[in-house]
Amino acid sequence: MAVMASSEVPLSREDPIPGEIDRFTIEACRRGDRVAFRRFVLCYQRLVFAYLSRLLGRGPLVEDLAQETFLRAHRAFPRFEPTSARTSTWLLTIARNCALDDRKRRALSTLPLEDTEIAGHGTPETERQRAELGQALEQAALALPQEQREALVLAELHGLTLEEIGAVTATPISTVKTRIFRARERLRALLAPFLQEEP
Repeated sequence: MAVMASSEVPLSREDPIPGEIDRFTIEACRRGDRVAFRRFVLCYQRLVFAYLSRLLGRGPLVEDLAQETFLRAHRAFPRFEPTSARTSTWLLTIARNCALDDRKRRALSTLPLEDTEIAGHGTPETERQRAELGQALEQAALALPQEQREALVLAELHGLTLEEIGAVTATPISTVKTRIFRARERLRALLAPFLQEEP
């Protein structure tokens, strides 16, 4: 079954941030309803794209893994129990597994932790400072161990709870807390020289 054909379901990063999809659509997806599944993809495509991009970078690899994520979700829907986890948490778990499987096959590069553009316009000086801060944050994020980076992305950029991060990463909650704490401490240490500079 062809899913996410460019003419039917474009994977656009400009789509609105999705909320959780309604249970009726989930139940229809579990029954194999193609229209319901298309709504499901449209609802969650930005979430999957953002998560994979922050772990792996932009480009064809992310597009391929996003497609694979939804194909796996389509196959797994009959076994999915909506009451056992938020749909987004379940889908992020699938996306993570796709990324892990791909990592076994190739050496992966990473891109910045935060790729959100800062809204508004400023002076050339403030724009320069923003660019420098973005570069400093990128370098600091790249210095984090993969496990810490992943936990921080899920917590800070996707708003998952400790329990949900534990579910996505198959990690005890105590370990998730430690990874987030260490990631924040490491980022503070790495960014300290930059943040102490005189404006």
